[in-house]
Amino acid sequence: MKRSEIKALLAAGKVGETVLVKAWVRTKRGSKNVNFIALNDGSCLQNLQVVADLKSISEEILQRIHTGACIAVEGKLAESQGSGQSVELLANKIDVLGEAHPDEYPLQPKKHSMEFLREIAHLRFRTNTFSAVNRIRHHLIFAVHDYFNSRGFLNIHTPIITGSDAEGAGETFKVTNFDLKNVPVKDGEVDFSEDFFGKETNLTVSGQLEGELAAMAMGKIYTFGPTFRAENSNTSRHLAEFWMIEPEVAFADLDENMDLSEDLLRTLLKSVLENCADDLEFLSKRREDEEKNKKQEDRSPMSLLEQLKFVAENEFKRVSYTEAIDILRNSKPNKKKKFNYLIEGWGADLQSEHERFLVEKHFKQPVILYDYPKDIKAFYMRLNEDGKTVRAMDVLFPGIGEIVGGSQREERLEELKGRMAEMNIPEEELWWYLDLRKFGTAPHAGFGLGFERLVQFATGMGNIRDVIPFPRTPKNAEF
Repeated sequence: MKRSEIKALLAAGKVGETVLVKAWVRTKRGSKNVNFIALNDGSCLQNLQVVADLKSISEEILQRIHTGACIAVEGKLAESQGSGQSVELLANKIDVLGEAHPDEYPLQPKKHSMEFLREIAHLRFRTNTFSAVNRIRHHLIFAVHDYFNSRGFLNIHTPIITGSDAEGAGETFKVTNFDLKNVPVKDGEVDFSEDFFGKETNLTVSGQLEGELAAMAMGKIYTFGPTFRAENSNTSRHLAEFWMIEPEVAFADLDENMDLSEDLLRTLLKSVLENCADDLEFLSKRREDEEKNKKQEDRSPMSLLEQLKFVAENEFKRVSYTEAIDILRNSKPNKKKKFNYLIEGWGADLQSEHERFLVEKHFKQPVILYDYPKDIKAFYMRLNEDGKTVRAMDVLFPGIGEIVGGSQREERLEELKGRMAEMNIPEEELWWYLDLRKFGTAPHAGFGLGFERLVQFATGMGNIRDVIPFPRTPKNAEF
């Protein structure tokens, strides 16, 4: 006898084998004499049907089993007499490990809204939707590490607590051990020299700057860690705490950076298509059902599987920002409707609807935009010879728009100092970053891929809060 994961047990399907299964009850139905219990242990989407009759299992035990209860079942595998599964478990012993009272357990066998499930995020893993999402998330985590490791990249852990704001946007969470009721003040301002680190610190918004330091000594590195942005936004695209994948490559230019981002994304999505078929099929059907309730103009142009194949099987079109602006100025999303946001002209940032139009309507393939105006990009991006644009690039996907942002980094000391001065970034705060340009500088490039944005695309979920186990958003830090 052995304890089996349901996934392995269903795959093997050895009729006549005695097994011990420990899992949670999804449903229980049946008559007075025989009960059919659907068990799931989270290892796969499929349930294992347990057949329990009064000849083997006492009525007292069966009456304690309800949806949500955890039980241990010992029995023999047999060919299933019903549809939907190849084998079922004929129980000869059941132990109730933990009861779930039907009047109190919130996850009854019916459809629940995403909003309700976010309120009980400690239990939503037990639903088909969130177990499927988190299995795909798990697969993508390991696929990311496998991709970089197999190509000679070193994984670097960059600081979570930092004294710099990599993006210069000021949307950071402060870190302090001050008694907030008695903060030391000097000359009318908070005296951070008395704080734990002796200076003002915050949670990181990016590991990029520190990643560059490692890349310029070891060639190819990547970070994969938590990042934090104090942006007061309650949209379906924003989180306050999220995970970022940030590769940095020495001696690389913008073209090589675009090559790497395209190869990474296509490889990851091919892996999901090849290895997560059952969960993808379930999530695809779920999204189809949701799309039926939307207005025609709000529906996604592709099914989930079509969307993944659209990226995995198509080369990415490379288009300059300037060319993209010209295309958008002369285009309409359809015959009846204009863009919700006007194309303001060269120098303006693009909205998600503009990015999606380029991908879904105009080029009909994933798009990489490059050479953006310097005034809408970060200080560390390499200035082009025209003095107006930087060697930046964004990767655009169907359905969500931008998924990757990156650039060739400014390796020239004086040019970097000039950009920092333009953006009022004090040199003394980033003296170590400037040192990188003093001692053995060289061209290098990298990008950032928001992991939750990738999981959202791979699973077809409509809200980014549903692809991270415990979302952190404005006014919400539960669990």
